[in-house]
Amino acid sequence: MWAVLFSVGTLAMPATVLASNETESFTTDSERYFKSEDIFNLEYVSEVQVSPNGKNIAYVRRSNDIMSDSSRANVWLASVDGKSHRPLLSSKKNYYSIRWSPDGSRLAYLSNEEGKPQLYVRWMDTGQTALVTNVTSSPSNITWSPDGKYIAFTMSVDAKEKPLDVKMPKKPEGAKWSPKFQYITKARYQADGKGVLDPAYTHIFIVPSDGGTARQLTSGNYHHNGRLSFAPNGEKIYFSANRSDNWEYEPVEADIFSVDMTGNIEQLTQDKGRESSPVVSPDGKYIAYAYRDDEKVMYKNSYLYVMNSDGSEQRNITKDIDNSVSNFHWKDNKRIYFQQSVRGLAQVDVVSLSGSVKAVAKGLGGTTLGRPYVFGTYHAVGDVVAYTKGRTDRPADLFVTTRKERQLTALNEDVLGHKQLGEVKEVVYPSSIDGEEIQGWYILPPNYDSSKTYPLILEIHGGPNLAYGPVFTAELQRMAAEGYVVFYDNHRGSTGYGERFALLLQGKYSSEYDFADHMSGVDALIEKGIADPERLFITGGSAGGIASAYAIGLTNRFKAAVVAKPVINWLSKVLSADSGLYQIPFQFPGKPWDNVEHYWKRSPLSLVGNVTTPTMLITGVEDKRTPMSETEQFYQALKLQKVDSVLVKVPGSPHGIAAKPSRMIGKIENILAWFKKYDSDAVKK
Repeated sequence: MWAVLFSVGTLAMPATVLASNETESFTTDSERYFKSEDIFNLEYVSEVQVSPNGKNIAYVRRSNDIMSDSSRANVWLASVDGKSHRPLLSSKKNYYSIRWSPDGSRLAYLSNEEGKPQLYVRWMDTGQTALVTNVTSSPSNITWSPDGKYIAFTMSVDAKEKPLDVKMPKKPEGAKWSPKFQYITKARYQADGKGVLDPAYTHIFIVPSDGGTARQLTSGNYHHNGRLSFAPNGEKIYFSANRSDNWEYEPVEADIFSVDMTGNIEQLTQDKGRESSPVVSPDGKYIAYAYRDDEKVMYKNSYLYVMNSDGSEQRNITKDIDNSVSNFHWKDNKRIYFQQSVRGLAQVDVVSLSGSVKAVAKGLGGTTLGRPYVFGTYHAVGDVVAYTKGRTDRPADLFVTTRKERQLTALNEDVLGHKQLGEVKEVVYPSSIDGEEIQGWYILPPNYDSSKTYPLILEIHGGPNLAYGPVFTAELQRMAAEGYVVFYDNHRGSTGYGERFALLLQGKYSSEYDFADHMSGVDALIEKGIADPERLFITGGSAGGIASAYAIGLTNRFKAAVVAKPVINWLSKVLSADSGLYQIPFQFPGKPWDNVEHYWKRSPLSLVGNVTTPTMLITGVEDKRTPMSETEQFYQALKLQKVDSVLVKVPGSPHGIAAKPSRMIGKIENILAWFKKYDSDAVKK
């Protein structure tokens, strides 16, 4: 990527833009289209922080490193008026979790500059930095005290727990024995990306902002994690936790607490459900927080509540909004910014304490490079709202609005400015099973010819309580570049369409209902003369992998399938994965052994006898969310059925098999190779 940028009006543009007309004639046909290696050159804005005076925005700029096969996070500074854009912390190390000091003179951040992530502070006038902590675990949720003298953060602390008093003989000096036995006593004993968890609990710490010894404030064998918020006088920190002895079995239970500087903890809320993300008003009178009730269903809206600082007079001020809300920032003492997703895109709204809501910024997204998930973020100070926003042909850039929206960066013009990407179009259609309206999008191949029909790839999102949208997607654009129409939809169960829609899959995932939502969209594109009915392909990951595997048990219309990191057998999955403690009570009508028929009916393995579709399976070897054993069951069953199939294992990878650039490329290219193998009319470019 080009590191030097300059300002053109209010938009910081890469130097390559100036020469675009001159270099266009030197671009070969192969360079016009999106290639897998282009993924290494993509960048996007992932975090934003408006300075207290509202004049500047610090942001985290993420890029990929082809040599280390990892993403890199650097910090840049842009002025709100668009006249300045420069690096603050830029190297091969990572800098992230940025937070301005209350007076704007310093910037706190986390970095792996000296190995393990630590807390640093940078003085903005001189550029000098200080290493603030030297702790053994990674800090998170860093928060300044109002006077700027201290920084609070959360950190995991090892628990001194010994389940058995085992007496082993003394090992002779120099002897090489097998590793010590590993003991597991907790219900929550593993986590995807971490493996088996050592006994530890998350606690709140405080450290002087100019460096010193971090001091633990909370106590007990509980997790005190998530957003922290100081009282204006700095004497208390508000946080969310479940301090019940039954916390392992209560995945959606949490309350708001405060802790003072001597470690005294006070509970402020006691409602059943999850109260989280407390934020104190500037005058200290109120606390805003998120609340989700504890009804045992797969999805419930989270609302914005406000209460007095002593915990009294709790009230829902977003009760008229039928979506989950999050990411709260007080605009003043009477209004609060928040974020929600609506029909495939995120937006920022502001609400008064009386419940009057106004949209402030729309179109947030573009912070996931691989698939087109509705993920974005923002930060606000007064009337200044900074946010991440992309386009269907660009990942997230930095935008700001006061009274008018302004784009402050254009990070990918050097990579994508000369590329011809697939055009993204919306399609809205009724599901054939019950007429439910479904929203979807399709990506046309570059140089699309409306007189022709094209092979179609149906790509199904995960969750299932998540959503796709009209945002940039490297994986799907790569598929389109190979001559496919790529179709994706927000089937029933997706978020951003209200609680009723999200719950239409309660007890029905996967089933003929979401299957009908997908196939109705495929048929709509066939009817439009876009897709070739004889050249249909299907893929999806996680919950999309479940749906893909289930679909090929219901139809043989697809020429080939790629099933990524799926659940194949719910009876085994909930008893072997890291998410079973939530899924059993909230997604199913009871425990597996009491409801075998229901669990089995939802399992793609129950339909494997119908499958004739050639199928590739791909899963991370270290996956704890949808363990490899699930994939292996389906692979072995397909082989017993003599269905052409291949099992692709991704070494060292957890559930996120596309988290590293090379793995994303490997995922895409394996999918394309499998589909090409079964497309006798494969497009040759």
